[in-house]
Amino acid sequence: MSIAIISMAQDFSWDSTSMGIVQSSFFWGYLLTQVIGGVVADRIGGKKVLGFGVIWWSLATILTPFAANAGFGVLLAARACMGVGEGVAMPAMNAMLARWVPRSERSRSLSLVYSGMYAGSMTGLAFSPSLINMFEWPSVFYIFGSLGTVWFAAWLYLAASDPTNDKQISPEERQFILADVVDPTPVKNIPWLKLLSNRPVQAIIVCHFCHNWGTFILLTWMPTYYSQVLGFNMQESGFYSVLPWITMAITANFGGFLADKLVEKGVSVTKVRKIMQTIGFLGPAFFLTQLGTVSSPIGAVVCMCCSQGMDAFSQSGLYSNHQDIAPRYSGVLLGISNTAGVLAGVLGTAATGYILQNGSWDEVWSIAVGLYLFGTVIWNLFSTAEQQFD
Repeated sequence: MSIAIISMAQDFSWDSTSMGIVQSSFFWGYLLTQVIGGVVADRIGGKKVLGFGVIWWSLATILTPFAANAGFGVLLAARACMGVGEGVAMPAMNAMLARWVPRSERSRSLSLVYSGMYAGSMTGLAFSPSLINMFEWPSVFYIFGSLGTVWFAAWLYLAASDPTNDKQISPEERQFILADVVDPTPVKNIPWLKLLSNRPVQAIIVCHFCHNWGTFILLTWMPTYYSQVLGFNMQESGFYSVLPWITMAITANFGGFLADKLVEKGVSVTKVRKIMQTIGFLGPAFFLTQLGTVSSPIGAVVCMCCSQGMDAFSQSGLYSNHQDIAPRYSGVLLGISNTAGVLAGVLGTAATGYILQNGSWDEVWSIAVGLYLFGTVIWNLFSTAEQQFD
């Protein structure tokens, strides 16, 4: 959508505010299913929940061009429906990782899985301009939506929610995994009050909001920034939008490897999580402040790449912490914190459109930097990797 919306705005005569509303409408649905996705994944397993999410959002993607031609309100509803499907994905993945991955491999495994999302973004940004030039903007939604249905068929055959339900691994491998992961028994009762009143949980929630404000602005508005500010055409915007995601895929896996190595060498998990997330906050904050000082388009692209690259260290900080403090409830906890993160996406994406209608990009970056700095303070004061819940 971040590439297609440039052509869609021309076809439908949208201003920056309308573009912001369209891009934020995805988060309306995404916000609704975070917690319920985590609850259901912890109870019935992540395989079914993630499978449902992918087939749902794939169908919604395919229907997007029809919705856009039917009217602005119909398009917003279709984008919200797509968000409903994607909203269950991260809680379901977190629930599965807690049941599949030993603690000593947690950072790099989560970083590897999340780098798949970066690869998806890279693929979409790289191929969308060519598809639009050859077949018009609706082709983007038809092709990528159809690919999701193919993935769903493979997922049904290959995936398992936990080692006890996987018939393709050996008994020895199953025993090895189960010796150092959370009990795969389905969660029946969730201690809501204890979760929400726990200080480290509250730190995760606040910091997830601070992190996602900047991340989602870059995710949704980067091609528009390249087009409006740097003067790139659609092909150039697509190409240069890919580069930060490549950087993220590399640094996320490097950060995961480094975090696990530090733990192996005896550094406390709490200290490792704080180091990784501090990099994930202060790195983007620094490079976003440099965007107003660079004098060339390539310099701005380098700042974007460095900002997103440093952001990816968060996979070994904030995003790994749910499994540290509440392994049996990691799905629902991710759902809770990501609800705050998605709220930041809704507000930040829409606010960016409004700010650009009346102000400048410097104001957009200043808000993101302020939240990164606030998150750094909260994280270092209140986060921990000590298990808080059985």
